[in-house]
Amino acid sequence: MANDRAPTRIQRKNRAAILDAALNVFSAHGFRGATVDQIAAEAGLSKPNLLYYFPSKEAIHTALLSGLLDTWLDPLRALEDNGDPLEEILGYVRRKLQMSQELPRESRLFANELVQGAPRIHEALSQDLKALVDEKAALMERWMDQGRIARVHPYHLIFSIWSLTQHYADFDVQVRAVLGEEDPFAGAPDFLETLYRRLLTPRP
Repeated sequence: MANDRAPTRIQRKNRAAILDAALNVFSAHGFRGATVDQIAAEAGLSKPNLLYYFPSKEAIHTALLSGLLDTWLDPLRALEDNGDPLEEILGYVRRKLQMSQELPRESRLFANELVQGAPRIHEALSQDLKALVDEKAALMERWMDQGRIARVHPYHLIFSIWSLTQHYADFDVQVRAVLGEEDPFAGAPDFLETLYRRLLTPRP
C-alpha cells in the first residue's frame, strides 16, 4: 500500500476482497488469462482503487501464492515421528483430501502455477518444499527399516498422495461429470484409506 501506517478497517476489508476476488479469477483463468480489470470487477472496486493496494497483477498473484504455500505444507509438517506410522500417513491423506474439499480454488491456483513452470514459486519449491519432503521421506524410510510400514519408494508415495487427493479439486468438473449426483467426497475418504492401508500394511 501507499504508506507504512497501520491499515484501517476499510483498507483491510478491501485488501481481503481483492485477494478473494483474485483467487476466483486466477483459479479459473490462470495467471496469463487473468487481468487486473477482471479482478477489480470481481472485487467490486475500480481499477485505480485496486492498484492502490497492489501495484500489479504479479503482486496480487505473489501475495496469494506466498500464503498458500505455507497452507499447502502444513499437513505434511504435521507428520509426527513418534506417532503410529500407518495412522500418521493416513491422517496426512485425510488432511490433503479435506483441503481439496474445502480449498478447491487454492488447489487450482497452485496447479496452474505449476503447469506454467512455477515461475513465481520455483525457489520456494526447490528449497522449502524439497527440504520438508526430504525430511518426511527420511522419516518414512526409518519406519520401513523398522518394519512398521511396507517398503515403498517414499518420494513416490508422497507424490501419489498429492495426485490422488488434489485430483478432486483440480479436476472437479471431470469428477462430477462422471459421478453425476454422487458427492465425490462421500466415497473418496474410504477408498483412499483402503488403498493406502493395503499398500502400507507390512506383510508377514
